[in-house]
Amino acid sequence: MSVHDTRFATETIDGVDVFYREAGSRDRPTLVLLHGFPTSSHMYRNLIADLADEYHLVAPDHIGFGASAAPDPGSFPYGFEKLTEVTLALLDRIGVDRFALYVQDYGAPIGLGIAARHPERVTAIVTQSGNAYQEGFTPFWDVLFAHARDRAANETAVRELLTAEATRWQYTHGVPADRLDRIAPETWTLDQALLDRPGNQEIQLQLFWDYQFNLDRYPAFQKYFRTHRPPLLAVWGRGDEIFGPAGAEAFARDLPDAEIHLLDAGHFALETHGAEIATLVRDFLRRSV
Repeated sequence: MSVHDTRFATETIDGVDVFYREAGSRDRPTLVLLHGFPTSSHMYRNLIADLADEYHLVAPDHIGFGASAAPDPGSFPYGFEKLTEVTLALLDRIGVDRFALYVQDYGAPIGLGIAARHPERVTAIVTQSGNAYQEGFTPFWDVLFAHARDRAANETAVRELLTAEATRWQYTHGVPADRLDRIAPETWTLDQALLDRPGNQEIQLQLFWDYQFNLDRYPAFQKYFRTHRPPLLAVWGRGDEIFGPAGAEAFARDLPDAEIHLLDAGHFALETHGAEIATLVRDFLRRSV
């Protein structure tokens, strides 16, 4: 087996199994890839293959997603602080001490939480629709913020975000017509199959509700940017209506040297612009880590 091939492994952290993908030589700089909702480390499958010749890559599945454990919310405290703790514990367990971060969607509060807590460990940040500013929020979030204020009154509405139609929309919305044929249908099909597991929607509802507390952490993330000046690359879909492009441009306020690229893509830009993003990431990391 080549060191460039993707390897699949599981570690038990705090009594729950955490699955991760790994590729590349550990002698190379490490890039940790943190996925968003409603997907898993599967979203990074092609980027891992593209970069494994030059970098060491680690991509975990968050608890409740992918091939990681998905315990009942009554037995596991689902929340972004807890997911941050589990991710950090996994990296400690497998001996990943210094690393660059690639964050997308849910991966942003997790990865930036690690960076703000341990700035000495983070060499650079790539963000793809990984928000850290109020400017990034779009009207898509209105129902989620209403749910945060009153769970019972808005649960029916937010459950619509867990349907097959909504999952496919996340992949296809904002994508130019001439790029739609690049999106593999197994992307949303796999995500939906995992969402439809017994009990998983209750996990997702809890994380929907908990997301509100990430906004309270934004000042700490922004202070981290100003204080430690990490190299940052933002590769963002111009057509993303979940985290809008204003969220990418906002990084320049605290990181004037941030490299910001708005692609003609949607929320899952890797599916339609994988080659372009891989080139941008490789060039950025060569100069930064």
